Amino acid sequence: MRRRPPPCPRRKSSLWAWPPGGWCTTDSSSSTHSFPARYYVQNTSRDSCCLDNNYQAFLLVDDGSVGRRGGEMVFRAKMEDYISHQRTGIWGSGSIDVPVLCMLISGDAAMLERVDLSLKKATPWLVLNGSGPAADLICELLDALSAGPMSPPSPQSEAEGSKSPSAELRDRARERVRRHFTAEADLEKLVDRALSIYQNRDLITVFHGEQESSDDFDTVLLKALVRASKRVSSDASEYTEELKLAVAWNRVDIAKSELFNGGIQWKYEDLEDSMTDALINDKPQFVRLFTENGLNILDYLTYRRLEGLYRSLSDSSLAYTLLQRRLTERQGLAGSLPTVPCSLDRASLLKSPISEPSSAKELSLYEMSRLLWDILGDVCEPFYYSPLKLDQSTSTRRALKHMKKLLLEECTYKEQRCLSPWASLFIWAVLQNRSEMAVYFWEMAGESVLSALAGCKILRELSKLESETETKLSMKELSQKFENLALDVFSECYQSSERRSFTLLIRKSPVWGGATCLQMATAADARLFFSHDGVQSLLSQIWWGDMERSTKVWKLVLTFFLPPLIYTNLITFRLRKKLIQENVQYVMRRFSSSLCTIVSFQISPFSLSANLLLYQSNFQNRNWKDTEKMVTKESFLTLRLCLSVCLSVSQTFFVGSNTIYQRMSLYIQDMWNKCDILAISLFALGMCCRMFPWSYEFGRAVFAVDYMVFTLRLIHIFAIHKQLGPKIIIVGNMMKDIFFFLFFLAVWLMAYGVANQALLYSYDPRPNWIFRRVFYRPYLHIFGQIPIHEMDADKLEERIQCTNNATLIEAGAEPCMSTYANWLVVILLVIYLLVTNILLVNLLIAMFSHTFSKVQENSDTYWKFQRYKLILEYHSRPCLAPPFIIISHLHLFIKRRIRRIPSVKIKHFVLEIHGRQASKLNMWEAIQKENILSAQNKRERESDSERLKRTSVK
Repeated sequence: MRRRPPPCPRRKSSLWAWPPGGWCTTDSSSSTHSFPARYYVQNTSRDSCCLDNNYQAFLLVDDGSVGRRGGEMVFRAKMEDYISHQRTGIWGSGSIDVPVLCMLISGDAAMLERVDLSLKKATPWLVLNGSGPAADLICELLDALSAGPMSPPSPQSEAEGSKSPSAELRDRARERVRRHFTAEADLEKLVDRALSIYQNRDLITVFHGEQESSDDFDTVLLKALVRASKRVSSDASEYTEELKLAVAWNRVDIAKSELFNGGIQWKYEDLEDSMTDALINDKPQFVRLFTENGLNILDYLTYRRLEGLYRSLSDSSLAYTLLQRRLTERQGLAGSLPTVPCSLDRASLLKSPISEPSSAKELSLYEMSRLLWDILGDVCEPFYYSPLKLDQSTSTRRALKHMKKLLLEECTYKEQRCLSPWASLFIWAVLQNRSEMAVYFWEMAGESVLSALAGCKILRELSKLESETETKLSMKELSQKFENLALDVFSECYQSSERRSFTLLIRKSPVWGGATCLQMATAADARLFFSHDGVQSLLSQIWWGDMERSTKVWKLVLTFFLPPLIYTNLITFRLRKKLIQENVQYVMRRFSSSLCTIVSFQISPFSLSANLLLYQSNFQNRNWKDTEKMVTKESFLTLRLCLSVCLSVSQTFFVGSNTIYQRMSLYIQDMWNKCDILAISLFALGMCCRMFPWSYEFGRAVFAVDYMVFTLRLIHIFAIHKQLGPKIIIVGNMMKDIFFFLFFLAVWLMAYGVANQALLYSYDPRPNWIFRRVFYRPYLHIFGQIPIHEMDADKLEERIQCTNNATLIEAGAEPCMSTYANWLVVILLVIYLLVTNILLVNLLIAMFSHTFSKVQENSDTYWKFQRYKLILEYHSRPCLAPPFIIISHLHLFIKRRIRRIPSVKIKHFVLEIHGRQASKLNMWEAIQKENILSAQNKRERESDSERLKRTSVK
């Protein structure tokens, strides 16, 4: 019999009842074995009961008796035991037994038999103290008889038959039974039931409703289940069901006090599934608990399990969408389908046909590698290529074909251990924006500074793709948190050892695909990290090379024009004392040290200024109509620009391991590189136009614009200055403000210009003059150039050469102005000037003020980040400027290709260390991280204690 429940869209539980059929009031309609049964209650006698309408379903147990209670007890005990051995099929990694816990509220004498039968089948009970006779009797038995001489029964004694209790214990039990059930005739039978219940007291938990709060009720339930498991066996495998239940309820406190208190020897196999559940369901405290109590992460995290973790991502997450995009791309290629474009949305990805075998339909390690490659870009080498037997230089199409063959075969890589398990779990948590779990994995992973910067990079890239505002903000907050962690750890490292901290910044990481801290910080736009004194000290060391930092600039300029001064005492070198013993080595060292980054930077402005002077001389001091031959100056300019193009190509396309498209994208992202491309393109266009008589005037105009671009390129050299560097950033941001401001201004200009043109001139078909009067003249009005004699009817001048004849106007004659609505022209002029000069101009000033204040507050941070980019650019350049850069290219070719001398300069920003030296550096960094975490935990404890003190005082 089932009652239709009220509508509930998300009902998670059902309430069933098993009443005795001979005790409940029924009628003929409810015993026809049809569903649903109709149940009506009218006049009920005192010897019968009706069904409670708060239940969803009823199982009427009919034992043949009428008007007798307790007929359903045997069936109920068997049903509870059967349910307790069923599997749920939930909680992620595997199913667990259905937890069964009976609860006793009040109860009569017949309920003692019900409790006794369930306890004999090892079903735990929760008794509510003070609720009624049966519950109060059991609570008193547990409290009063515990001090008696009876010892708890052993499993052997239970098998052979329990010993009869002592007479004293039986008398004490009889006294309490008589107190609660005075009207019962068969008293000795109730005493036997009570003593049998007492023998299974380990399965009974008493809940004091008045003393314990409702928030502790779930704790009581879970403890009751754990206590029942302890009574059955002391083996750790018997507690896995309760451990999974604790994970499902997220009660790590109960797990610590009941399951991980030292009494159970947990094995790796016992914690494996629960660890997966904790990871999938975002339970970082349980992950920490398992790793501290026997779970070896090296054995746990295989590539198969890592793929399973990525398959468990929520379908509403951004990472899931990106992974599905890569999966669809692989399946499309395998099915001879075109590559899926990046613009596909999530719905189209999920609806795409999949014709691959089952082994290739799921996410694999390759999709994870592609996702990280898309996010991190060229900063890191591809992840997980080694187990997939892929080379870093393998193209995307070849890699997809290789994965198709690999997944059709037996994938042996899936059983391999993950080389960097903590880093892999850290990436997995960061992709899901799980703050607490990501921070814990960061604490456990090595290379703390680089890992934190990598997390910052991943989150900032994901925040650019995220469409939900709240998720985007949380990603930005977590990315800033990781940048602060990287800064804190590096600050501790710098205070401990300056030399080791420098090595930490430029060391290539085997975990993060050969990336360095500086490279990752640049990609993550971690400007706060670059503002640290330790990073700036390293940059200053690279900037000055082996020269003393106190060297005056005029000495460098003088030495540049007089190279023999290098071997005098004009410039002081730090390694002079070590190299003075060997004259040849000392001379070569002096020469190489003079070619440092600052010298390359000092030469660049002189070279660019000389190029501009030559450009100006060639541009203004020759007859441009002579297009038959090129003069010497022009040939020299062309050669210099060609060498500059070669330098840009060598710095862009022959450095790094990323694709050509990614290198071009990275090159174009820089504003000054865009300026170089524009200048070189204009110069090439001007040279082509000057070769022909019909286009030499246009070529001259192109050269004039090109000269402006080359001159503006000089602003770049001020980036190294501490005061002028931030101003360049301010100007760039103000240009963005002007771009948005022009939208408002253009709309207002067009509105006023068209109305003014229509009122002043009734007919004027000339397009150039319409453009002048609609846009150009209103624009000049902003700066005060207002021709009143052409707009005010009272001040109009007599014009002889004007006409109202449409034919003459079309032939080119000047039209006469209309004076019909001249009063409206004046009113529109007043309104236009009011809005533009007061409203819009002040809006622009306010935008500029906001931009200036925003950058000026963090001017030091902006300048230090800009300084790093400038040093990195000039550090990779040859010291000599075009056209003498040919000498540098020849020198490098002989040194690298013929003599096979490795580059020392590249070690300034990238350093490879292995073996014992790398282990020592990692250990030292881990110690500094532990110092930071210990200090943070201490501050948190102190703040909590102070809060408790203040609360107690109140």
